[in-house]
Amino acid sequence: MSKMYLNRSLAVGALSAGLAFVVGCERPPVDTEQKGYRGTGMEEVTNPRIKEAEADLHIAPDPADPVSDEGPRAGEVYQNVEVLTDLSVPEFLRLMQSMTDWVAPDVGCTYCHDGNDFASDDLYTYDVSRQMIEMNQYVNANWETHMDDTGVTCYTCHRGENLPEESWFAEAEAGEEVLAMGLGNRMMQNKPTDKVSWSSLPRNGFDRFLLGHDDLRVEGDTILPNLDEWDVSIQDTEASYGLMMHMSDATGSNCTTCHNTGRLGQWDESPEEREISWHGIRMTRDLNVNWIEPLEADHPEARLGPTGDIAKVNCATCHYGEQLPLEGTKMVQDYPGLIGEPDEDFDFLQFGDLGTDGLRDRNSE
Repeated sequence: MSKMYLNRSLAVGALSAGLAFVVGCERPPVDTEQKGYRGTGMEEVTNPRIKEAEADLHIAPDPADPVSDEGPRAGEVYQNVEVLTDLSVPEFLRLMQSMTDWVAPDVGCTYCHDGNDFASDDLYTYDVSRQMIEMNQYVNANWETHMDDTGVTCYTCHRGENLPEESWFAEAEAGEEVLAMGLGNRMMQNKPTDKVSWSSLPRNGFDRFLLGHDDLRVEGDTILPNLDEWDVSIQDTEASYGLMMHMSDATGSNCTTCHNTGRLGQWDESPEEREISWHGIRMTRDLNVNWIEPLEADHPEARLGPTGDIAKVNCATCHYGEQLPLEGTKMVQDYPGLIGEPDEDFDFLQFGDLGTDGLRDRNSE
């Protein structure tokens, strides 16, 4: 056998093995839906078998039976109640039982309460649940630019688990992680994880963009930008794409869900979903910085990550692989105690300005 023939045989064999592996990951046929003008390649691709296998995950539980709103208020009857004080006693108990089912179905009420003194706040979970109720109220009252009127409840994220399955921790700094045989620094990439949809892109995008306020917009205004004025590095670009990979995977979407991929940076040629996602990034920053991180000091070490940080939220925490969490079920409408009052000082731009060119006001349309 000649060397040339052997090389060709090896190449064909490797290609066949590679194709078999790829096909095994995403077996055709898949469904496609045209989302933009013909010829732009803007098609939404979904795999019906994956949708079917995960269908139960996206079914919202039936609401608890309605109860009377008459009678004394919870704050008048129970001790140490600081939120939900204006609910009737039956509605208060209804919501407490629902929260138990959503967050701690296996443990029950004692996950947050001392069984001998329900008013005691000695358990750290007592205060955490109080803060999370307030966070629910805050989100439902102020972030309609991302959620419209769908809203969230504890179940949206927890799905029957104490800690939402889809949450994240920080990792060791890049300088602490070195390739084998002293070949160099990994720079937080080339180690595929679910943070970047198993790509080799930088996996610190959550720290930079969903906790920090780094600028995501890395596309230049010209074909050849002035390098003396352009301060965006290749690493910045790769980190941005890493977050985009997460968002796509977390919402079961394609790049074309939010972008005309022929002109990624053009707002006026982008679908409405891009604006919704734009607000979603800011909402996630808001929750991580103002609601989640302040709880870190009271958490036991067993609940913290490898670097000592608290579990934080990302897009998957609510979406679990679907564009509309729980198929768009408006659970919160059955639980008025989780709908708060709008904050007069609320301004989504305080959570980082990634550029507002072409941003539309959906509420005025």
